[in-house]
Amino acid sequence: MEEFKLSQKFINKYKRKKPPFGFNGLGELVYMRTYSRIKKNGKNERWWETIKRVVEGTYSMQMNWINQHQLGWNPWQAQKSAQEMYDRIFTMKFLPPGRGLWAMGTPITEEKGLYAALNNCAFVSTGTLKEDYAKPFCFLMDASMLGVGVGFDTKGAGEIIVKGINKSRQEETFVIPDTREGWVESLRLLLESYFHETASIVFDYTKIRAEGEPIKGFGGVSSGHEPLKEIHKDIREVLERNSGEPISVTTIVDIMNLIGKCVVAGNVRRTAEIVFGDAESEEYLDLKNYKVNKHRETYGWTSNNSVFAELGMDYTDICKRITDNGEPGLAWLDNMRHYSRMKNGGDDKDHRVAGGNPCLEQSLESYELCCLVETFPSNHESLEDYKRTLKYAYLYAKTVTLGKTHWSDTNRVMLRNRRIGCSVSGVAQFITKHGMEELRKWLEDGYDTIQDWDCIYSDWFAIPKSIKTTSVKPSGTVSLLAGATPGLHYPESRFYIRRMRLSNQSDLIEPLEKANYHIEPAFGSEDTTKVVEIPVDVGEGIRTANELSIWEQFSLAAFMQRHWADNQVSCTATFDPDTESTELPHVLNYFQYYLKGISLLPRLNGGAYKQMPYEAIDEKTYHFEVERLGYLSFVGVEGEQAEVDKFCNNDVCDIPGEEFYEA
Repeated sequence: MEEFKLSQKFINKYKRKKPPFGFNGLGELVYMRTYSRIKKNGKNERWWETIKRVVEGTYSMQMNWINQHQLGWNPWQAQKSAQEMYDRIFTMKFLPPGRGLWAMGTPITEEKGLYAALNNCAFVSTGTLKEDYAKPFCFLMDASMLGVGVGFDTKGAGEIIVKGINKSRQEETFVIPDTREGWVESLRLLLESYFHETASIVFDYTKIRAEGEPIKGFGGVSSGHEPLKEIHKDIREVLERNSGEPISVTTIVDIMNLIGKCVVAGNVRRTAEIVFGDAESEEYLDLKNYKVNKHRETYGWTSNNSVFAELGMDYTDICKRITDNGEPGLAWLDNMRHYSRMKNGGDDKDHRVAGGNPCLEQSLESYELCCLVETFPSNHESLEDYKRTLKYAYLYAKTVTLGKTHWSDTNRVMLRNRRIGCSVSGVAQFITKHGMEELRKWLEDGYDTIQDWDCIYSDWFAIPKSIKTTSVKPSGTVSLLAGATPGLHYPESRFYIRRMRLSNQSDLIEPLEKANYHIEPAFGSEDTTKVVEIPVDVGEGIRTANELSIWEQFSLAAFMQRHWADNQVSCTATFDPDTESTELPHVLNYFQYYLKGISLLPRLNGGAYKQMPYEAIDEKTYHFEVERLGYLSFVGVEGEQAEVDKFCNNDVCDIPGEEFYEA
């Protein structure tokens, strides 16, 4: 694979620029803890280095695609384009997804070709169990181990018989290789021994590296073999309970949830699950009722549980469950298939959609992946500047679709759909500053801009236009880097303390202590973990979540679904269970024709516990905390900074015509 390189003279200009991390050091801390990779010299990447790796990886993918297909690569134009993408990421006008910040331009993609790791989300249906048996479960485990969040359904219930082990046959031993593929293969062998009534499998774990040893390719450290050994034991118990009968809804979800528990037990990348079930199935609806399903209490938390809602259904019983514990969420599959943006009317272009991703901002076919990218309108002074950013945000996500995965079913659907998700965050901040009408204009003009670029770049790559291009993701930690509120959500409070957990051994603790951030042992994990407190101000005049009625929250989600998202809008609407629970059936009855999915969460007053992630504070406390803080720098030892200073004075120009790119 050929490597694209940014001009060194261009990069030198950014080495001493202060990145615009948001929220009084919170953004930088999140970056250093979560997305900064360890370099060969044992030190963490800096922001300019991470972006360099990401942009060079992106344009390397483009260059290799164009050259492999002899489509005519222009290195001078590419350099100019890459430099503008670099600047717009550095200034946080847009950001690749966390998976992109972590994996793009690393051996994960450059050497191993695991482009699936660049994608945020996936979905797999179990409705084909008669044909593929263990494949949906293995797909979920494989994707999860690459950091991809996976949705699945329960449509395979009753499709096959769990025959059980053939005890008359001699046991077979499988020595598990110390690889991701080896772990997945062990799952396949175990499942198929029960599905096909073959010999019992005995697993040999001796080749799996010990707990704490480094994982060179993907990063992080090994969790050892214990999580895998435990999942084998637990899945055997699940299958034994179901032996001799058609596979049940509970068995399907149990297996998937146990896989999630195993994956989350180790490594630096996490995953997420969502399951979609029948709204009329009491068995499904009771999966998180641990009085009914006591055995699920230790792993039921690994998935968000939602139902495929039917238009016109009676929402009364569902809302009673939602008021109790916030689940299930709802997904209207008819709307997901029939509509792109709601304002465009029905187009049926996504008639093969079968489900969605864990945060429900993407409609997906079975075995389909999707790459998301996040833009921040509030970090722009003009609509024209924002539209320029959308070019590069779109181009990053579209480029990821050029990377083939190691799953044939996935490649088939992704090469056809080229689905991406350009998202917006900081919506609450933008509305506060500019108003709803200005937001509508930016969204509609921005959407049209993305469609124009999709025509241009799809022709340039000689690939299909993307079936859909826009969504509203919940953001997770990426928006914290840019100092933006996540997705369309409003903050719980204008001023608050954000707490983050760090290992006692983390190199980040010393600079935080020097800057006078409050750090204390983590409650219950005092020997291994510390908690740091960061004061946050989300902006003047911004409303808080508890000031928005349930009707207003649904209205904003419908607004974004109408004017921006041709995929979906991820929204968790909060409500007061004492005053608004009776409103829920009416809200759902009205907005079922304007949304594709929704989650709801009761706001519980009181119930505060020690070291909550978010704690509301007043303005006086905020200013007191900020005034305590000194200069925060994660640059490192003085010698490293001296090397940076020396290198920045180097005027070497390694690419002819460099001044043209910088103009």
